[in-house]
Parts: sequence; structure tokens; C-alpha cells
Amino acid sequence: MSGHSKFANIKHKKEKNDAAKGKIFTIIGREIAVAVKEGGPDPNNNSRLRDVIAKAKANNMPNDTIDRGIKKAAGDDGSVNYEYVSYEGYGPNGIAIIVDALTDNKNRTAANVRSAFTKGNGNVGTPGCVSFMFDKKGQIIVDKEECDMDPDELMMAALDAGAEDFSDEEDSYEIITDPDGFSDVRQALEDQGIPMASAEVTMIPQTWVTLTDDNAIKSIQKTLDLLEDDDDVQAVYHNWDE
Repeated sequence: MSGHSKFANIKHKKEKNDAAKGKIFTIIGREIAVAVKEGGPDPNNNSRLRDVIAKAKANNMPNDTIDRGIKKAAGDDGSVNYEYVSYEGYGPNGIAIIVDALTDNKNRTAANVRSAFTKGNGNVGTPGCVSFMFDKKGQIIVDKEECDMDPDELMMAALDAGAEDFSDEEDSYEIITDPDGFSDVRQALEDQGIPMASAEVTMIPQTWVTLTDDNAIKSIQKTLDLLEDDDDVQAVYHNWDE
């Protein structure tokens, strides 16, 4: 679980950063729009929408904002149709990077992603060039400060719900699931009143790469900053050991 826990802690800290809340709300808003378009506005009949709503609440998105997003996507009042696109490439020293985006203009997004890689002395590769270095998994993070449950009880609850793995970290618990079973596990834990700091299907690196050269570190950080500031970009996964 060592690689998983490092990734979990990085994600957890970023999502807790108030400065990133506006960006996170934009990301979740687009995910709501896509989920509604694909499965309808009723979360009781749309597991993907249920998962996005849970993610929204974990990030303290107001209920009225969630409801407005669902209603807008359900109607035809000028709502934007977003398309999912993914890019793979390399940063300095062969750092593997995957970029997921939801966009209404693929040409704009492709140009921005390519520019971010170039400015960080990296390059965009072909589909599949780095994704084999990651495992697609459901990942649920429970903040220890928000959960009074005994660790063994939480672990048994997670495993009984169908989780693959459980990890007790310094400031959080991490629950790993098969991506196809993620929604059921998340729902089961939510039904038991277990608070979740984050819950999503993600890409977890199989190995991590350490950088010691200052220029290489500055380059990868520049690429990641540019990507994460782009409104089209939903998620950035990499195997840099920060």
C-alpha cells in the first residue's frame, strides 16, 4: 500500500486547500453535467450522478449549487455539451503524466495541454504510452479528524462492502476498490454515516520516480501548475514522488 498512501495524502491535501475550491467546483460542475446527460437527473436511478454528488458534498459544494447544476444539465437552456478527452505524456526524466479533461472545444484543450508539456520540457505521447504504468482504482479517503470509528471496525465495514484494500495512514484511512465496484462500496459506507474526505475513481501509479535535479523539479512543477490551472482539465495523474 505504500504507493497508494502517498498518492492519497497528496490528493487529500490538495482537495483540502481552500485556494483550490473554485477550481474544484468547476470540475465537479462539469462532471454533474455529463452524469445528468448520460443517465438522467434522478440520482436514485443514476449511480454516476450519486457518486458526483457525494464528491461535491465531500468538497463542501453548497446543495443549491448542486441542484442548479443538475437542473441546468437536465434542461436545454443553453447548457454546454462537454466531451471527455484524455492525454498521456512525459515530463522530465520520463515522469509519466495522464491528463483527463472535459471540454467543449477539443482543439483548444489539445493546444493548451501540449503547451503545458512543452513549457515544462516534456512532451505529449500517443494514447497508452504511460497509462499501463497506472492502476485504475476506486479510492475513498476518510479523514481521521472527522471519523470516530474504530479503525478495525471501519476496515471490516469497507471489506464487507466489497473493498479490495484498506490502509491506516498518518492522518487518514484509505479504502481501495475495483473501479466497477466503487459506487456500491461508496454507497454502503455513506449509508453507514461514514464521512468521506474524497471518493473517486482514480489512477494510482505502480511505481514512483524521484527527481533530484532542481531544474527538472521546476520543469515538472511548471507543467503540473499549468495543467491544473486549465479549466478544461479535470484531473492530472503522475508518478513523480513529490
